[in-house]
Amino acid sequence: MAQPFVHLELNTPDLAKAKDFYGQLCGWTFEDFPMGPPAGTYSIFKPSEGPGGGIFSMPGAPTAWLPYIGVENLKASTDKAASLGAQVIMRQQEVPGMGWFSILVDPTGASIALWEAAKKS
Repeated sequence: MAQPFVHLELNTPDLAKAKDFYGQLCGWTFEDFPMGPPAGTYSIFKPSEGPGGGIFSMPGAPTAWLPYIGVENLKASTDKAASLGAQVIMRQQEVPGMGWFSILVDPTGASIALWEAAKKS
């Protein structure tokens, strides 16, 4: 796949319950990182195969999984998505030391994120 899914995120109102469920169902273990308010903790999981992701609680956001597609040029890909009818919800946010993301709603109403990883030196 030219642009594979590279990361998955779950926003949930009950972080502990979600971690317990997915830990038992999938055998995932989690590493917690403090994010500060309003989200609190970001729990990263890394399965033995496929993309990893994170689980967190963001009050006011819907309970849902958000898949991230890897791209080479975030600005160009975000602009292209907008020209194709996507609504840009969040444009080019940095995750320090990791990369940048945009969040979109496609023309059918599905949420998707684009991810440009930071270049490794």
